[in-house]
Amino acid sequence: MFTRLILRVFWALLILAPGAEAAGWQAQVPAKARVFLDCNRCDEDYLKKEITFIDYVRNREDADVHVLVTTQDTGGGGQQWTLKFIGLGAYQGVDQTLIYNQPQTATPAETREGFAEVFRLGLVRYASNTALADRLRVTYKAPEGQAVGTSSKQDPWNYWVFRINAGGDVNGEELSSGRAFRGSVSANRTTDDWRMSFTTGGNYRDSEFILEDEEGQRETILSVSRNIDVNGLVVKSLSQHWSLGVVGNVNSQTFRNFAIRTRIAAGPEYNFFPYSESTRRMLTVQYTVGHDYHRYHEVTIYDKLEEQLLDQRAQVGLSLRQPWGTSEAQFTFSQYLTDPSKYSMGLFGGAEIRIFKGFSVEFFGEFSRTRDQIYLPRGQASTEEILLRQRQLATGYQYFFNAGMSYSFGSIFNNIVNPRFGGGGGDIFFD
Repeated sequence: MFTRLILRVFWALLILAPGAEAAGWQAQVPAKARVFLDCNRCDEDYLKKEITFIDYVRNREDADVHVLVTTQDTGGGGQQWTLKFIGLGAYQGVDQTLIYNQPQTATPAETREGFAEVFRLGLVRYASNTALADRLRVTYKAPEGQAVGTSSKQDPWNYWVFRINAGGDVNGEELSSGRAFRGSVSANRTTDDWRMSFTTGGNYRDSEFILEDEEGQRETILSVSRNIDVNGLVVKSLSQHWSLGVVGNVNSQTFRNFAIRTRIAAGPEYNFFPYSESTRRMLTVQYTVGHDYHRYHEVTIYDKLEEQLLDQRAQVGLSLRQPWGTSEAQFTFSQYLTDPSKYSMGLFGGAEIRIFKGFSVEFFGEFSRTRDQIYLPRGQASTEEILLRQRQLATGYQYFFNAGMSYSFGSIFNNIVNPRFGGGGGDIFFD
C-alpha cells in the first residue's frame, strides 16, 4: 500500500512538473483562431494586413468564430456597425456583440480604422486561448482633453443633423449629349423616443439626340425630365414592438404627369421582434390612412385636371441577416377609398443562402399588379416619348426575376493579400 502511495505521488509530480502542463496545453490549443468574416461592406484586404493574429477562412464550416456584421443608419447621419461574434466548435456558446458607431464625417480610411479596432477587440477573447496568447498586449488611450470618468458635453444641436447635397454631370458624343443637375437638403433627429426626418430634393435631366435620314437631313430630339420631392416623417416609439407615425409627401413629376401631388397620412407599425434586434431580424406590419391631392400637367384618361382622394396603404416587411445567409421580402397594398376599384399590390423578395460548405444560391424577384394609374394623360404617347421614357405607359403588371449560384473549393485559408495588377488596394465607396 505504501508503494502504491509513492507511485501516485510520483505520477502527480510528473504531471505538474514544469513544462508538462504547457506541453499538454500546446497540444490542445490551436496556433491561431480561425475566423469567418461575414461582411458585405468591410475592407477585407486592409483587415488581413492589419490583424494577423487570426486565420481568415472562406467557409463558416471551417471556422472557430463566425463574425456576422450588419449596418444601419444612425440619427447623426452615420452608420452603426454591429459585430456579432458567434463561437463554433470548441468555442460553442462563447458569443458576444460589439458596436462600432461611424460618424457622419468619417472618411473611408477613418471608417475602416475604427471598424478594425472594434473587430480586433472582439477577437482577443478567442485569441487568448491560442498559442499566440503570450504575444498579445493590451493598450489604453485616454480621452483627449477630458479627464477619465467625466461625462461628455451636452449636445448643442439637440441630436439634429443637417445635410446639403448638390451635383451634376454632363456627357456627350458626336450625335448626342446630355446633362443632369441634382440637389437635396435634409434635417434629421433620432432619439430612443422620437424619429424625425425632413428631406427636400430635386433633379433635372435633358438629353439631345441628332437623327440623320438617308438624304442627309438632320432632326434634333430633346428629352427633358424634372422631379421635385419633399418628404416628412415623425415617428413616436411606443414600446419595443409598437410605434406610431405621421408621413407627408409633396412632389412634382413630368414622367407621371403630376404638376403637384400631396399626401399626408398616419398609422401604426408593429414589429414581431424587438426593435433592438433590427440589425439581424425584423418582421413589421405597417398601416396608414391618408388624404391625397393631385393636380396634373395634362388632362387624364378620366377627364381630370385635379382631384382629391382618400387612401389606405398596408405593408408587411421581413428582413433577416443570420449565419445561414440573408433574406428580405416585402408585400405592399394600396387602395383609393374614394374608388376601391383603383388599387395596386406588389411583392418582392430576395435571399442569399448557404446550402452546404462552399455552395450558396441567391435569387431576387418582384411582381406588381397595377390598377390605380389614374394619372395617365389622355391621348396616345408619341414614338419619342415611348423610346425616351418621357411618359408613363399604361400597364397592368410588372415583373423581374434573377437567380444564381456559386461554389468554391480548395484551400480553406484566406489570409494573403496581393494587390499587384489590380488585385486589391481596398474598397472605395462614392455616396
